[in-house]
Amino acid sequence: MAKKATSLLVRGLRALEMSERQSCDVMRRNSNSTIRHLSSCGILATRRVSLPPPSASSQMVPTRSFINLSAPLITRRMEYSESRSIGYSPEQMCNIVANVDQYQQFVPWCKKSKVTRGRNGDMRAQLEIGFPPIIERYTSEVTVIPNHQVRAVCTDGMLFNHLETLWRFTPGAAGQTESCNVEFFVSFEFKSLLHSQLATVFFEEVVKQMVNAFETRATKLYSSMRSSTEDFTQKSNLRTLLKRTQGHT
Repeated sequence: MAKKATSLLVRGLRALEMSERQSCDVMRRNSNSTIRHLSSCGILATRRVSLPPPSASSQMVPTRSFINLSAPLITRRMEYSESRSIGYSPEQMCNIVANVDQYQQFVPWCKKSKVTRGRNGDMRAQLEIGFPPIIERYTSEVTVIPNHQVRAVCTDGMLFNHLETLWRFTPGAAGQTESCNVEFFVSFEFKSLLHSQLATVFFEEVVKQMVNAFETRATKLYSSMRSSTEDFTQKSNLRTLLKRTQGHT
């Protein structure tokens, strides 16, 4: 997973470099005029430039740009939702999602996770996401309705204009106590244009792995417990059967 993410980052940065070359070409054509210049750190600045005309032999090779210079220089909101039937109870799945302290152990590209206030119901958590050289930190307010819903909203306002994740859990098919329906929704918008462009690269690689990650976590935590319960039930039934058999002899 880390190699794949690194490959995506390299492709993104290469495309960003090509985009900046295109930006320089635009500046040359508009020499001695005030323009909007997108720096590599994603900060928009107004400056007056005076550059020599391009060489007659220079040629710009067409490419698919990482940052589309023809697009409006604004961030955009992204959303994703998924519903799935999972072979674990609403209580089990809700407990995993609500246990934010453990995210760093299994959530894709979550480096650190810590609850700083509260433990049940309402709590505040700090999370660190990404991989070198891109590491970002943010704070979320988490609200838990036991066995039913977990909602997290970003509150520090430094990285995101908007970030909300919502998990809902409902009972599965009738008679199947060890199953539930999981609904996952995430909506976010970065403050920085560059962050927004990077998000388009990693969006499918990160967000669409979330439900799988939590289901895998449930399997790791509860499968052994389920096996032990089944073994106990089988042994108990066997003892009952033996007693009945001995009673008839």
